Amino acid sequence: MIAVTEPRVARILVIKWSALGDMAMATAVFEDIARAYPQATIHLNTLPNLAGLFEHDPRFAEVWAFDMRARGKRLSQSLAWLRRARAGAYDMVIDLQRSDHTRMLLALWVATGGAPRIRAGNRGGFPYNRQPAIRRSGAHALATMRSVLESLGIPAQTDVPVFHPAPGRREAVMALMQTHGLEAGRYAVLIPGAAAAHPLKRWGAGRYRELAQYLHETAGWRLALIGGPDEVSLCREIAGAHDYVVDLNGKLQLLDIPLLCAGARAMIANDTGAAHFAAASGQPVVVLCGPTDPRRVKPIGPQVVALQARLDCINCYARTCANPVHQACMQAIEPAWLAARLLSGEPPACWDEASTPVQIFE
Repeated sequence: MIAVTEPRVARILVIKWSALGDMAMATAVFEDIARAYPQATIHLNTLPNLAGLFEHDPRFAEVWAFDMRARGKRLSQSLAWLRRARAGAYDMVIDLQRSDHTRMLLALWVATGGAPRIRAGNRGGFPYNRQPAIRRSGAHALATMRSVLESLGIPAQTDVPVFHPAPGRREAVMALMQTHGLEAGRYAVLIPGAAAAHPLKRWGAGRYRELAQYLHETAGWRLALIGGPDEVSLCREIAGAHDYVVDLNGKLQLLDIPLLCAGARAMIANDTGAAHFAAASGQPVVVLCGPTDPRRVKPIGPQVVALQARLDCINCYARTCANPVHQACMQAIEPAWLAARLLSGEPPACWDEASTPVQIFE
């Protein structure tokens, strides 16, 4: 058992609502909390669209959710949240959000009575009585959440996302791989999508198709494509009529992604939520960044690297490109260059060559 500084903690509430990638990173923090308090009853409060990820998670005795962002229902949902939180009789609350909404809810909880005696959160200050070292915006999500653990005396030891898929999913994914000829060590996974509202984060169908061709013709790799519902046409465009590209769009659940990636030589992805699930496999992941800052968005894990162009306009977070060369930051990462380095067997540190327009973030 890991020694912690907070004794007599029997019931813990962990709060995490936010985006898919942040939630994936938070699963490493969940693991550290569960290890630190193996005898405690731990509940997770999240949003309805994320609750299913933890349906079979042994770390949580209960996962409860309210649609806190529903239009016209914010007040009623907040009151329902407060009633549910009070009923939990928690000794500790760990708020991993960085929002005024959760801070307001916890302040109401304190003001109206029954709040946990130990309250830690990313923001620090009232209503939290455990203060994290990192409070500034812009820090990487994992560093910020680990700072909350530090304020509680919980060792931060987990460096990859940790998921628990439903029983039988491993066998289902293995069967799918066998059907499509995906042999362990003989394929790579391409994740070419990104949020539809942020098209500048996409490397593009043509470049992914060119990368797939290089990897197949040079090393005989097969390529598996995965994506979301709004990326069906993108995956079809990349796959084309090539029998070495397997389009798995729509055939996998989110928690299947680490299972598929566990046998892959590498995963190549844009800055998208699915890349964080791929990182849970422990296999090499290369994330292609341009308009978003790798120091803030890179998935966690020792086998993850991010590539970004050496341009003045990077990290713009814009939805329309102001550079005279459209998507210059993404175009700078050339498929042939990337394929050569994926196949070279060199450690990632060797990729950062002064002669190339691309920099690496480990």
